[in-house]
Amino acid sequence: METLNGIRADVLARVDRAQRNYRLAFFSAVAVETAFLIAFLLLADFHNRVHVLILISTVTTYSIVVLGLFALGAYITRAVLRVLQAIEAR
Repeated sequence: METLNGIRADVLARVDRAQRNYRLAFFSAVAVETAFLIAFLLLADFHNRVHVLILISTVTTYSIVVLGLFALGAYITRAVLRVLQAIEAR
């Protein structure tokens, strides 16, 4: 029984560490991308149609990627909940 509790504690520690690393990477990427977008907004000449086109393209691309990530997250959550439900049924 001690061995099983040790394994559980080790797995939970790994999950916590992975979650911390994920959050750190995610928020770092958000900060970098926000800095790039702010720099572009400050440096862009909005009278130049190419700059406006680049801004629209960037916002559209990020919107599609973010919506896809939300859909993926919802799918993963649903799949994990189904697995947990199957485990609890036993």
